[in-house]
Amino acid sequence: MSNLSKLVLGTVQFGLQYGINSAGRPSIEQVSDILNNAKVGGVLILDTSSAYGNAEEVLGDVKAGESFKIVSKYPKCDNTVAETFNNSLKVLGIDCLYGYLLHHFEAYRENKSVWNDFVQLQKEGKVDRIGFSLYEPWELDQILNDGIPFSLIQVPYNIFDRQFEPYFKQLKEMGVEIHVRSTFLQGLFFKDRETLPEKLQPLKKYLIQLDEYAVSKGISVGDLALNYNLHNPYIDGVLIGVDNKEQLLQNFASVKDIEINLDIKVEELELLKPVNW
Repeated sequence: MSNLSKLVLGTVQFGLQYGINSAGRPSIEQVSDILNNAKVGGVLILDTSSAYGNAEEVLGDVKAGESFKIVSKYPKCDNTVAETFNNSLKVLGIDCLYGYLLHHFEAYRENKSVWNDFVQLQKEGKVDRIGFSLYEPWELDQILNDGIPFSLIQVPYNIFDRQFEPYFKQLKEMGVEIHVRSTFLQGLFFKDRETLPEKLQPLKKYLIQLDEYAVSKGISVGDLALNYNLHNPYIDGVLIGVDNKEQLLQNFASVKDIEINLDIKVEELELLKPVNW
């Protein structure tokens, strides 16, 4: 798999205002332009969720399922897994999904039998891979201890946040496809170092380390962050989110054949969660 084909295009921006640097939701014409360029560039998978506003509807309107594999998610809600899943297929205008993830781990903790609904969808041939979107390593520990036969997982991972890294080898040996999000830490890597909010000031020293390393390699911080994830041999999919075609093309241009040897150990782990910002 080429590094370009490892890119997974996240679609939360298509349905919600999202991210620390978001310029706002793109129009339907912009979405179509983004997806056309993504297809030409070699992107194979789109990541979405019924919790991302009307992102699934937008993807259905532009017939994205004709050109891409789609991974969606089941959020914690009143509807059953089957009801939510089938509605996703309806609005996306497709017959099956490549992947379906449990979006909120709390739903599994409160009722572990919810996983049986995912297994049933897979048995019915409506989805290829099933799994979880996780936030904390202890969540993965519980799933592994419970012996859940999942085949797709999505976790946060970037130069600063490597908490799931110790599990990657084991997951690959289990045949699990690994997708990672938060490659740019929701845009934090691009924030002006001198105007960081007070709460994020403890991360400034690490951001300066990024800057210094990028300069030493003759690349941008964006190049550094993206290729750090793409060159990890255990990672199958690296999520990126864009507001327009230009951002997508910039991500394509950032994909390079470079060796990155950078080991930054962030001590303030709580600050790696945007919810704490």
